[in-house]
Amino acid sequence: MINPSTIVSPEPVQSAAPQSFRFALTSLTSLFFMWGFITAMNDVLIPHLKGVFSLSYTQAMLIQFCFFGAYFLVSVPAGWLVKRIGFQRGISVGLLVACIGCLLFVPAATSHAYWIFLSALFVLASGITILQVAANPLVTLLGKPATASSRLTLTQAFNSLGTTLAPIIGGALIFSVLAEKDLTADSVILPYVVLASVLFLLAIIFLKISLPDTSSPKTHNSHPQAKGSPLQHRHLALGAVCLFIYVGAEVSIGSFIVNFLGEDHIAGLAEATAATYLSYYWGGAMVGRFIGAAVMQRISAGKLLAFNSVCAMALIAFAISTQGEIAMWAILMVGLFNSIMFPTIFSLALTGLGDLTSRGSGILCLAIVGGAIIPVLQGALADNIGVQLSFVLPLVCYLFIAFYGLKGSKPTQYSAV
Repeated sequence: MINPSTIVSPEPVQSAAPQSFRFALTSLTSLFFMWGFITAMNDVLIPHLKGVFSLSYTQAMLIQFCFFGAYFLVSVPAGWLVKRIGFQRGISVGLLVACIGCLLFVPAATSHAYWIFLSALFVLASGITILQVAANPLVTLLGKPATASSRLTLTQAFNSLGTTLAPIIGGALIFSVLAEKDLTADSVILPYVVLASVLFLLAIIFLKISLPDTSSPKTHNSHPQAKGSPLQHRHLALGAVCLFIYVGAEVSIGSFIVNFLGEDHIAGLAEATAATYLSYYWGGAMVGRFIGAAVMQRISAGKLLAFNSVCAMALIAFAISTQGEIAMWAILMVGLFNSIMFPTIFSLALTGLGDLTSRGSGILCLAIVGGAIIPVLQGALADNIGVQLSFVLPLVCYLFIAFYGLKGSKPTQYSAV
């Protein structure tokens, strides 16, 4: 997932030849792949640590709570840091912080302490948050301003590629035959040490490569400071709620898929096998982005958002009310309809804000904390009514998203009090 928050708007590079930044753009694209990969690894980590520590579903969902909670707590400090040290150094710092988070998995596994795992995830996510604040503006710099959106779309596709491959690779490493037999936390050491090595290597690369001069970014001072609050705009306020709910629903579904497919009346799959099916969920989102981009040339964004939400609701209803392969593929196909939701909600919420756009963007980015809250709530439901019925929570979430697409996203401003 991409955090679209931009604390400052750097001035486009005018004189650099496209070839001179080709390696830099490739390196930036690798960052999007990496944080997509790391985020999806949580969906593999949750069922494994649940078994290792004999956790309830609520306790297991603290993994997502700590991970996505970092977005809420670290986004603003990350913006200050990047503004102070620049985008390039900000990326290196973010990579090093994420590297430290990965290395903390070693003492967490050897000491068999769940709270250290949670701390490691928070540190890891803090590094990713810094990366997202710093990397998005740099992507817009590496080429012509007219093609900036195209470059961001490309990097977002590689983010989805990371979320698609992570369950396959992570599942193969964590749910090895030996790990399943002994059920220990040690099997997480290898994948996260490898991730730490890659992150450290990228940090060194970003200290050495040539990037545009971003030491003196140009802020939004060309327009007078807007008065009032972005929350006076009804579609922005509802958009923040909608984004909170969407991120929470998307993350929550992914977090429960392995356990859901392991249910005897659904598929009865072993964790190692069920983890590979996660790729269909996240891969569907990648495919759906390309389809959605074409469809939105003919259908309004709000109507398409509502249509996708209704389809997601129908699929979840099938997953709740049926058994076997129908239920399994129904829940996996939800990913296809998730594809356009994040960028669509984000853009609809910012429509017509004018000079308040940057402040509105900051509010929306804080709403990503939904990925920390909704999974815990579904975990509580799963502990009390079972995994299958607990999917009623994301179903209700998509109902609100459908409302936002049809009605709530229409620009309306509250009267100033």
